[in-house]
Amino acid sequence: MATLVRWDPARELDLFHNEMNRLFDAFFGVGPRNGNGARRWVPAMDLVEEDDSLVVKADLPGLSRDDVSIEIEDGVLTISGERKAEHSERRDGYVRVERGYGSFSRSLQLPEGIDPEKVTARFEDGVLEVRVPKPEERKPHRVEITSGTLEGEAQEK
Repeated sequence: MATLVRWDPARELDLFHNEMNRLFDAFFGVGPRNGNGARRWVPAMDLVEEDDSLVVKADLPGLSRDDVSIEIEDGVLTISGERKAEHSERRDGYVRVERGYGSFSRSLQLPEGIDPEKVTARFEDGVLEVRVPKPEERKPHRVEITSGTLEGEAQEK
């Protein structure tokens, strides 16, 4: 036996609105909120492996290179910075703030043997690119065996 449900266009519109909000939040990621109720900002980052290096790309729209810090300590690459809020508080009217802001920090464990002095970074059009040269492949060192006595050893008489 089927149940008849009365069609309510307002209910359908409300369900559609909730689904759109859920989809929007899933796509952009709902993270922790800052003190003002706005979403805290976590920049998107990609890690790409090339033949000779690892490349980290971070989307940092609205920031300048002076707003970002890059550090390598104990084999960990850390990119940190802060995006300041651009809106001002309004007393008459409603303001909706969806763009996140605040400080961020992202860390990445690097492979052993990375030389921090060879890491380079450039910032262009809101995209930070950090290039980390791969360490040279460690090959076993073959020791030559010669006949006779080793240097520094006393010869038997």
